[in-house]
Amino acid sequence: MTATATALVLVAAVLHAVWNVAAKRVEGGSRVFVWCYATAGALLWLPVGLVLLARDGWQDVPQLLLASAVSGLLHNVYGIVLNTGYARADLSVVYPTARGAGPLITMGVALLVLGEHVEPHHVAGGLVVVAGVAVVAGAGAPKLVADRGGAGLRWGVYTGATIAAYTLWDGFAVTTLGLDPVVYFAFFAAWQSITLTPVLGGRARRAEARDMVRRHLREIVLIGVLSPLAYILVLVAMQTAPIALVAPARESSIVVGTLLAWWLFKEPRPAAKIAGSVVVVAGIALLSV
Repeated sequence: MTATATALVLVAAVLHAVWNVAAKRVEGGSRVFVWCYATAGALLWLPVGLVLLARDGWQDVPQLLLASAVSGLLHNVYGIVLNTGYARADLSVVYPTARGAGPLITMGVALLVLGEHVEPHHVAGGLVVVAGVAVVAGAGAPKLVADRGGAGLRWGVYTGATIAAYTLWDGFAVTTLGLDPVVYFAFFAAWQSITLTPVLGGRARRAEARDMVRRHLREIVLIGVLSPLAYILVLVAMQTAPIALVAPARESSIVVGTLLAWWLFKEPRPAAKIAGSVVVVAGIALLSV
């Protein structure tokens, strides 16, 4: 990858780790919480997207609406699965497992199905990243296998599959379809909010949403800002670098996420997790040359 693409992905990784830590602090109501932060992101970014779309003469609007609707649905599934996993297991297992399974699936599809061409040492770098993530996940897994039947690993894999799905689709949207990353994100964030709104149909759910905003406004606003910004940077990187490389490079977020989980939540076995994080950094180095 180019230095610019690498820098974009690394900044995005830091932002991603921070907002995931904020999500871990939220208890209960995963669908309602996803609706809250998706709506916050849409309110912040849709005006920007409309300005950019008007500047470009309202081009490709039907294509934009369809592609962003599919993406909004995929991201909703991801958000619900992710937050359900956080409610049932430790961040230090769900997060790294998801971030390892996601790029592994994405790389396989991009190389074997979509026919992307990358250099052998880049493929090696991607696999090293995934191996490092596996080390980090394994550091937290024994406790969960004994105490929770491996819930963290299962939910991590489920989340990884949704990551692969939206990564491949969004890469197609901003490369093959040529959609502007900021405009595309703004619209799929709006679709996320719209398609999740039915979960608030009952009086009890609306009361739950009001309570969620009251108790977790800081986390909702933080995620509404950082999650969009992180992903827009990734979409921009996808326009100049293969998806098969961008996907594993994003997983440098595991370094930050692991350290924050250990520091804030006192999650166990930090030495093994830090060792795995060093392996991830080595993989990132291979991807960058």
